[in-house]
Amino acid sequence: MRACSRACKGGGANKQERIIHTATHYLAKLYQLEEKLSATLSQIKSHPLSPKQVFEVRNISDFHDLLIKHIFLISDRLLEGRKIPAGEKLYSLFEQHTEWVTKGKSRPNVELGRRLLIATDQYHLIHHYKVMTGGNECAEVIPLTDHLLNTLPVGSLASISFDRGFSSIENRELLELEIPTVVMPKKGKLSQADRERQRDKKWSKLAHAHSAVESNINALEHHGLDRCPDKGESNYKRYVGLGVLSYNIHRIGAHLQEQERKAQRRRAAA
Repeated sequence: MRACSRACKGGGANKQERIIHTATHYLAKLYQLEEKLSATLSQIKSHPLSPKQVFEVRNISDFHDLLIKHIFLISDRLLEGRKIPAGEKLYSLFEQHTEWVTKGKSRPNVELGRRLLIATDQYHLIHHYKVMTGGNECAEVIPLTDHLLNTLPVGSLASISFDRGFSSIENRELLELEIPTVVMPKKGKLSQADRERQRDKKWSKLAHAHSAVESNINALEHHGLDRCPDKGESNYKRYVGLGVLSYNIHRIGAHLQEQERKAQRRRAAA
């Protein structure tokens, strides 16, 4: 595996021939391992097993399936030259829901994990969150806005703002039918109408206020969402929910403490 990896990453003459040679040798070893594992599993299953042993065999069988998938991916990518779609790639054996997250920043430009969509208000409370699947952020705009319009009091949503990755002309035009001010920075080159829209003082003020979501994200990380110790996708989503809940409780508690401090100062001044 290491020789195959070095051949793929390195340069020099006859690189493709070296990749094919090392990949062929690597696959030969994998075929031997798969054959041995398949025979061993068949032999084990022929004997009566306890519930604990059945669970362990099922766990080994799952890794056996992943081994077969790995063989096909190596063969398709390195020998056949097929580009593997992102949906077929596997970034973690133990947390298979892990995704390749492109950050759009210089360092780090990519991460392994899951995207988390959050919607906060002017008081920095989180009103909605969602563990996203895939990288189509534009598809989340309308469902998110519908949820906020249906759960918040009528007329209370005076403005809404998004990161640049959520931007699309269709989404902005639909949102403007329901919400007075929509702050959605456009991707790419700006037209004259886009420049005029973004020069508006109210638009600019709300766009600057939107940067506070970065501090909300940082606060979420300090409430346990920098790394999830639970295993499995369902437990991961539950952990995210608990992190959002603890964040909101902390924000409300800080607000109540500030109110109490102000009341104490007024009583002392009187």
